[in-house]
Order: sequence, then C-alpha cells, then structure tokens
Amino acid sequence: QVQLVESGGGLVQPGGSLRLSCVASRSISSFNAMGWYCQAPGKQRKLVAQITSGGSTNYADFVKGRFTISRDNAKNTVYLQMNSLKAEDTALYYCKAWAIGPDYWGQGTQVTVSS
Repeated sequence: QVQLVESGGGLVQPGGSLRLSCVASRSISSFNAMGWYCQAPGKQRKLVAQITSGGSTNYADFVKGRFTISRDNAKNTVYLQMNSLKAEDTALYYCKAWAIGPDYWGQGTQVTVSS
C-alpha cells in the first residue's frame, strides 16, 4: 500500500504564494505520473497539474503561468509552487499517483486564499 502525505497548505492573502509538498512512501519513479487536484466545497475535484515520470508537465488553464509542478526523485516528493494566488484557488488540494493498477491519493491539504 502506497501512502501519499501532503503538506504546505494554509491561509494566504490574495497575490501570495504557497508551496505544497507530497511525500510518497515509495519511489515516485515507479509511478507513471504524479499530480495535484483541487476540490472546492460543493464542486467536483479537478486536475491542477501533472508531471510524468519523464518530466513532462501538464497544467489546467486556470493555473497556467501561476503554478509550477516539480519533482525530486531522491526525496520521493512532488511539489506545487503556487504564486499569484486568487480567492478562487481556495480548495482542498490532493496529491495523486498514477500507477500500473490502482491509482493512489493523499488525504489533502487545505489552501485558503483570503484577505
């Protein structure tokens, strides 16, 4: 069983920055891809950003130019650097690992953007 543990969420003012981290209990090189989803209250979970095992990245239109996903294979960690945060970015952010077989999810970390 793989565990994904997110951290780095919190309360930030509009225009501010946060960096989320997701630490996996095994080598992230074994996954096809890693990524981040967000889910606001009453809304569906949606993809924010993804990074493949080869390092290719994919971003949702609503975060392009503001968020950056990266990975550190040596630390089994994926990051999401979030800049120029907006109130509408407020959500629970989940880490996901795409595997051969079942995918894995973390428990989520709350990001609240408010003045």
